[in-house]
Amino acid sequence: MKLDVAILGASGYGGGELLRWLSGHPATASLRGTSRHAGRAFGDVHPNLRGIVEGRLEETIAWDRFGAAGQPVVFSALPHGELTALLPSLEAAWAAAGIAEQVVLLDLSTDFRGAEHRDRFAYGLPEWNREALRGARRIACAGCFATALQLALLPLRGLDVGWMAATGATGSSGSGASPSEGTHHPLRAQDFRAYKPLVHQHMAEVKLGMAALGIQGELAFIPQSAPLVRGIFAALQFRLPEGLTGADLKARAEATYRDEPFVRLVSDSPRVGAVAGSAFCDLAVAASGGNGAVMTAIDNLGKGMASQAVQCMNLALGLKETTGLLIPGTWPG
Repeated sequence: MKLDVAILGASGYGGGELLRWLSGHPATASLRGTSRHAGRAFGDVHPNLRGIVEGRLEETIAWDRFGAAGQPVVFSALPHGELTALLPSLEAAWAAAGIAEQVVLLDLSTDFRGAEHRDRFAYGLPEWNREALRGARRIACAGCFATALQLALLPLRGLDVGWMAATGATGSSGSGASPSEGTHHPLRAQDFRAYKPLVHQHMAEVKLGMAALGIQGELAFIPQSAPLVRGIFAALQFRLPEGLTGADLKARAEATYRDEPFVRLVSDSPRVGAVAGSAFCDLAVAASGGNGAVMTAIDNLGKGMASQAVQCMNLALGLKETTGLLIPGTWPG
């Protein structure tokens, strides 16, 4: 199978990561991207892609010629809210070009992750929703914090854990490519703070996932802004349900992730530096004094965004799930 790939919003960090992963995907036959910065070379916007990804950002895609190079695949890395407004005209253009039934659309924003969209958009977290992703033509990829937290929650499937607390420290790239007070180096590099405590938007996804897996309990989440560029470190804490030991918790994690290609169980703490630039999630459990914890580390731009979208694409198209993704991260991160 060959792929004709278009990335909407290819000048941001998410779009750049999609370009990086897809440029090395063995099925990619054609790769293009749109942006408000149309006309600029990919390598000028994303310097790491110089000499690797040829071509320039485009204002729009000529949909009447799209798909000629292979299976049509569209990734949207547009800002939140923009694909909702654009989708009707996109689908009309695809219908006019005769490719509406063939296009696989993967959205990286929050637009279609809600319960009201699940009948049309498969939720893009393979470890939770693999079968629904096979053959899907519309996919809403999971958010970065939602990914880190739900991978921590999965070993608790079917348990009544009561009240849980979680923290998640994230790097500045999660705020996007446009400079802001939260990403400005003099303000971020030596600082550590919470933001959106208890009200982060990804919690809606997480609560849907908890309900689907029969995890009973309340989850209070405090996200944190860390002096990192890439990475999320999430820690989930709870009282062990009656009769569940630390050994049981470890066994649950091992059974859950034994055959998962992108979740690696580690014996000590996960490290964001060990997953930076990769498609992996490192996970560890701990228990003491009746308390339990599950910790995860991901690259917010990788498993939390672009590489996960490619993983979902592989499943949707019947490709081997790991195709183009088994690449180690950088170390030190």
